[in-house]
Amino acid sequence: MKFADLGLSDELLRAVTEAGYDTPTPIQAQAIPPVLMMRDLIGIAQTGTGKTASFVLPMIDILAHGRSRARMPRSLILEPTRELAAQVAENFEKYGKYHKLSMALLIGGVSMGDQVKALEKGVDVLIATPGRLMDLFERGNILLTGCGLLVIDEADRMLDMGFIPDIENICIKLPANRQTLLFSATMPPPIKKLSDKFLSNPKYVEVARPATASANITQWLVKVDARKKREKLRDLLRAEGVTNAIIFCNRKTTVRELNKSLRQHGFSSGEIHGDIDQSARIAELDRFKSGEVTILVASDVAARGLDIKGVSHVFNFDAPWHPDDYVHRIGRTGRAGASGVAYTFVTSADAEAIDNIQKLIGTSIDYAAGAAVVDEGDDAGEREEAPKGRGRGRGRRGDKSEKAEKVDRPDTARGERGRENHPRDERRREERPREERPRDERGQDRGRDERARAPRFQDVDGTPEDGAWNGPVPDFLGVSFSQ
Repeated sequence: MKFADLGLSDELLRAVTEAGYDTPTPIQAQAIPPVLMMRDLIGIAQTGTGKTASFVLPMIDILAHGRSRARMPRSLILEPTRELAAQVAENFEKYGKYHKLSMALLIGGVSMGDQVKALEKGVDVLIATPGRLMDLFERGNILLTGCGLLVIDEADRMLDMGFIPDIENICIKLPANRQTLLFSATMPPPIKKLSDKFLSNPKYVEVARPATASANITQWLVKVDARKKREKLRDLLRAEGVTNAIIFCNRKTTVRELNKSLRQHGFSSGEIHGDIDQSARIAELDRFKSGEVTILVASDVAARGLDIKGVSHVFNFDAPWHPDDYVHRIGRTGRAGASGVAYTFVTSADAEAIDNIQKLIGTSIDYAAGAAVVDEGDDAGEREEAPKGRGRGRGRRGDKSEKAEKVDRPDTARGERGRENHPRDERRREERPREERPRDERGQDRGRDERARAPRFQDVDGTPEDGAWNGPVPDFLGVSFSQ
């Protein structure tokens, strides 16, 4: 099948051909015809299969006829991150160059004034993140009553980031007779509930089992001492003949420190995470795409939807906390039919995370031959402290660096972490068995007053015993009154 068989206009086919494409991917071949027929659609496909073009191309032809009005966009595309929104905008510019369609990009981190000016002129296509869209809507700068086409892209990522209530709020403000397209890599129950509520008799298109990794990606696990991860990473980068690679970390501080370390060892690397402002993030991505830097150290803000051609390797420097993120991370390589390699470092604390990943993708991942580094001795180079835990980035008492750390992961995607029982607490309970205390004629504890007057002392770890006051109690607090 060719793009010419899908019912697209001649102008659009010309732009697609000039972009270097003539054969649609499976998701494009199955999604474009029903979208052109104005049907609602649910598209389930793994990352890197061309989901963006499957809604951008038919939208251009649908919107080719009609006129936009001030502050009333004709169509709306919701994206979870700024990078994905900017990428969709690039696709509209590339494929819509022979159509006179106006477009506005509403994302955080850039001037709101310029966005308001674009809306006042009227736009055919509005590409937005939910937060900035709701902000401008509440200010009265945008009306959604004229929007006849809604696209919810990366719906599972929206769920992870806590955007589902915002999406429901936006859907209520749109016309009831609109066309709605929902695309996602996975279909968890909350997304199914959302589609049942806001889509009307949708066409269901699924080109791969949800949450599966591309067959073009060779996956390896690397067992490594947590203190020697940087050393092992450098060895792999030198031995694998890496042309360009993305290295994923769970924490922003790890991204910064690892990028600094790689630069000190002569690697051409850059970094991207949520603490970098939007213009700097776009500039760093452009440097990586152009080859100015060959290694991009990133948090999960770069894990979904970014289409960067020619990425040969993905390294999970930290095993992802949520198994879905593994699929999206390694999906940055092996795109558009190319082959790729993904390495995931595994420490002794990562056993549960790896088990969850293998359950999700339905297959086991082999350990790379000779790739294990298990020596517990001192590192001749740099030493990296082992992770404190796989929770929400909050350290234990006294660990200021981790306690203050922000993590580029939504709370809903990290899982729950139960309270850890400290061995000292268990010892206290064993050494202080509960005993019967003498009671007076009113049934009250006769030793209460004496214990109140007795001083309390700190426990061996510097904390008051049982959380009580750690100094002497004033005499007036120990006075008892009798009738």
